[in-house]
Amino acid sequence: MPKHIKVSIRNLFKIFGEDPLTALDYVRNGMGKAELLEQHQHVLGLQDINVNMNEGEVTVVMGLSGSGKSTLIRHLNRLIEPTVGEIDVNGEDVLSYNAGELRKLRRETMSMVFQKFALLPHRTVLENAGTLLKVRGTSRNEFTVEANKWLERVGLREFSDHYPYQLSGGMQQRVGIARALTSNSPIMLMDEAFSALDPLIRTDMQDLLLELQTELHKTIMFITHDLDEALKLADHLVILKDGFIVQQGEPQYILLNPNDPYIEDFVSDINRARVLRVRSIMTPIRGEVPVGATGEVSDNDTLEDIIAYSKGDVSSVYIVTKDGSPIGTLEMSTLVKALVPRVTAASGPR
Repeated sequence: MPKHIKVSIRNLFKIFGEDPLTALDYVRNGMGKAELLEQHQHVLGLQDINVNMNEGEVTVVMGLSGSGKSTLIRHLNRLIEPTVGEIDVNGEDVLSYNAGELRKLRRETMSMVFQKFALLPHRTVLENAGTLLKVRGTSRNEFTVEANKWLERVGLREFSDHYPYQLSGGMQQRVGIARALTSNSPIMLMDEAFSALDPLIRTDMQDLLLELQTELHKTIMFITHDLDEALKLADHLVILKDGFIVQQGEPQYILLNPNDPYIEDFVSDINRARVLRVRSIMTPIRGEVPVGATGEVSDNDTLEDIIAYSKGDVSSVYIVTKDGSPIGTLEMSTLVKALVPRVTAASGPR
């Protein structure tokens, strides 16, 4: 089934400074971020960004500080205006919206979850969760029902009468997620939403997001600087450096096929056995299902699962199934090779 593009970003540039259009010419002629700042006192925020966000998928944008990821997400709801480029949502040009259309976009189409929680300290958990519906003019009785439903889902129903200062950081972020869900917006923007949390709480929040996404199928842009988090959450992964996209695609493919030494540095310390899935390294079945296999494994099993299942027998061959039907084969020798990070010609041996 073909995927529907919910958000399309095309040829997007953002340059900060007094004369961004003149600086844009320098960038298009090959000038990089450092040179632009040193020679012309302009900051290159984004350079020729092209990303499609499919409906119902999580697009994760990751990179180090200063890579442009937070700048990018703020373009979608026009908290930041681009220097040039196009942003379409549901086939409509967001950059052409007037003030009223833009307010409607922010209230009804896109919700945002912030790194710093952004809860209103003088309002209860319930009131914070229902903020966006209240702004739309929904009655208190109506938004109370909806807000309580989502507070229940994130495990905070019994705290509805509390105030933010009475909650832990993880609980406050759950309120932020409940607020975004209460709005019933089809698109969620999550800017470093979990980075301020302790590791165990962060893992719980990731699991909660995946659980909710399995049911709700929101279109999500998630910003992070953590590759483990990106690989766990992403359907589509976009890696930024100095304002431009170094590589984008299905996370498993990027991990197996880094196209740049910069990407290799990111993936070099990843536990590949825990992250890679059988579907990424299997050999598709062409024709008859092979006989004599050691057993069956799921296409969604991790390589770590298979290593444990095989008990170290590197001669094993498995039939890979999806929804009970055979779709491929996996030889343990192929699995072992996949555990070794690939090195590009540009970087050479380490």
